[in-house]
Amino acid sequence: MTKILYIGKHPEILQTVVRLINSDENWFGIGAQDEQEAIELFSKYDFSIVLFGCGLDKETEDSLTAFFKKANPKILVIEHFGGGSGLLKNEILSALSQ
Repeated sequence: MTKILYIGKHPEILQTVVRLINSDENWFGIGAQDEQEAIELFSKYDFSIVLFGCGLDKETEDSLTAFFKKANPKILVIEHFGGGSGLLKNEILSALSQ
């Protein structure tokens, strides 16, 4: 099972993206709305992918990426800013195939 952490500031989008992730039987998704929640979740689960959504500034993304990569150098970090469920699925599948 591929575990995916989605981080985004907009609650409705966060819920939608997590629901789309969890609609795939091979994926398990959880969402976080802020940096602290993301770090806490990251320490509890063995994520394969982190998705950055809209609402995060560059400094936060860079800080979180450094933290995640230090904890797990193999973690895949992807920026996802919308585009529908097809794009989301393709972004995840593309990252997993690399």
